[in-house]
Amino acid sequence: QDFTLDFYFRQFWLDERLSFKAGDLQSLSVGAEVADRIWVPDTFFANEKSAYFHHATTPNTFLRIGHDGRILRSIRLTVTSSCPMDLQYFPMDRQLCTVEIESYLNTDMLVKHCMKFMPTIQVQTSCLLGNYSRLALEIQFVRSMGYYLIQIYIPASLIVIISWVSFWLHRNATPARVALGVTTVLTMTTLMSSTNAALPKISYVKSIDVFLGTCFVMVFASLLEYATVGYLSKRITMRKNLNQQIAKAAEQHRQLCAAAAAAAESGGRRSSGGTELPPNSDVPLVRTSEVRLKMMDPRGYSKSSTLENTANTPAPELETALCKNINTLYGVSPSDIDKYSRVVFPVCFVCFNLMYWIIYLHISDLLSEDFASVG
Repeated sequence: QDFTLDFYFRQFWLDERLSFKAGDLQSLSVGAEVADRIWVPDTFFANEKSAYFHHATTPNTFLRIGHDGRILRSIRLTVTSSCPMDLQYFPMDRQLCTVEIESYLNTDMLVKHCMKFMPTIQVQTSCLLGNYSRLALEIQFVRSMGYYLIQIYIPASLIVIISWVSFWLHRNATPARVALGVTTVLTMTTLMSSTNAALPKISYVKSIDVFLGTCFVMVFASLLEYATVGYLSKRITMRKNLNQQIAKAAEQHRQLCAAAAAAAESGGRRSSGGTELPPNSDVPLVRTSEVRLKMMDPRGYSKSSTLENTANTPAPELETALCKNINTLYGVSPSDIDKYSRVVFPVCFVCFNLMYWIIYLHISDLLSEDFASVG
């Protein structure tokens, strides 16, 4: 959190020891080497991190001495100063930074100056006590949004839009949808890491963190959407297989019952000729099929019903009853989730963008008005 200024630093002071009389000559301009041989103010930058003079092609210093001892010194400097910044609204923030210039005046020079130019004893005393001077220059910085729009906001938005492509892919295209979801998540993670790497390590949430975090959530939600679709498809497939097995077992039981009834009828006709059929000869067949159906679908088995009733149900009607709502789970099918996602995800992202830009641009305007009133 700092800023760098390249500027000309000019100082004016009075040193009667350097006054001269040379006819009509009013001032004398000398080189930088003379500044090392005379008294100069001990000025320093209080919030400086680094600074240096310019020496190309010669030392960038100008010194002019007036005939009455008034001196002008001009130096070209490059100073990097610290500036505690509030990055809560970054990159739509405005920063107010200061350049703090301080100086301790030479006591002998100060006494002579105060005694000669201050009219009263009280003012002279105040002058002597105020031998410490401080100058603060306030600079308002307005951050340009162009770089961040091109490098961060637009790429992040495009990554979110790319993640929506999986909603139009068939749910059985598992490699394509998984690869697309994982790639977009990793890309968003890399973009967030590279953005924060160039910023100070701060403990509060920035404006750009809100945007990137929401984009990451949208991309991650797209990946979870396919996981949900895959889970529903798997459950529905398992239920279809189970119902097919139940229908097949019921059909086998119906055929066994029909065969047993035919055998019983045939045996009754033979018994009229003198041969009797053992009673309840079809019970083992019925009981065996009933147990198999109960094992395959314990939840759908009813004690009050018997497989004899099921056997009387025609096979097409039985299959229709078992397969009723077979393509949905909790009233929702996998294709419905994809259809809803094609609308819900874009609408949510557009609404978020509208709220984001309206709120933060409004806050940026309020900060501008506050800085203007301070100025």
